[in-house]
Amino acid sequence: MRIMRSKELPKELRDRIVARHRSGHGYKRISAAFKVPKSTVASIILKWKKLGMARTLPRPGRPAKLSNRGRRALLREQQKAWPLYQLAIKSSQY
Repeated sequence: MRIMRSKELPKELRDRIVARHRSGHGYKRISAAFKVPKSTVASIILKWKKLGMARTLPRPGRPAKLSNRGRRALLREQQKAWPLYQLAIKSSQY
């Protein structure tokens, strides 16, 4: 079973990943042991090397109301509806 992508990993798991890295294990081996993507293992270790800790820091500022993905989806829906909107305007003018 894989851990969900959008969820934050617990501090204990992050610490265990760093401990395995410090004992000489590679990203692939750590990834397989904890069933976490290699990119996640790499980002945790990179953060540990950069900051000296593996915990998640608080995010600055207020969260956006729409994510980039949501914004793109909204634009797609608007572009789909645009021809119908133009047709309604033309038919109401006559």
